Amino acid sequence: MPANLPIDGRVARSHRTREAVVDALLDLINEGDLQPTAARIAERAGVSLRLVFHHFNDLETIYAAVAKRQFERVAPLMKPAISASMPLASRISEFVAQRARTLEFITPVRRAALLREPFTASLAKRLAGARGLARRQIQNAFEAELAACEGAERRELLHALDLALSWDAWDMMRRQQGLGESEARRVMERVTRALLIKRN
Repeated sequence: MPANLPIDGRVARSHRTREAVVDALLDLINEGDLQPTAARIAERAGVSLRLVFHHFNDLETIYAAVAKRQFERVAPLMKPAISASMPLASRISEFVAQRARTLEFITPVRRAALLREPFTASLAKRLAGARGLARRQIQNAFEAELAACEGAERRELLHALDLALSWDAWDMMRRQQGLGESEARRVMERVTRALLIKRN
């Protein structure tokens, strides 16, 4: 609970209810229910449907709170930042291992979010922010290799890395190609090496 909230029973109960609803939605999504109804969320949270909408205006408000919670859960998986001073081969291995763990963790929630992205401006904004963050991580980790290119070649290399290391590529390998997590990680590393090492 935020430190500046007054500590009384009513506020504490309200906070617990909101947390229970958010946790319930995340749990349902992670179990494969990508579009749970408000009634299902209330049942899982152990509260009444009326109480859900007392604390949240609508389902979109709940999803906004879930997006914030998801980012809090994911942030530790993206640390520490991969040092640009490491040898390239080590950077690639470390970066792909970290990215693969993160992509595997976020997959159920990302799939659910994509279903709502076209209809929910706040969610679309958060997803755009997440994609931008993922791209900046690539730029930081492989700054030297990108700097060695000029103009269109640099842009193309960054686009190629962004694609190869994206959740979309991960989902294709895991869901469409049926690869296991370890095999998908190895494929992602192979593609990243092909893009970067030949330039040295």
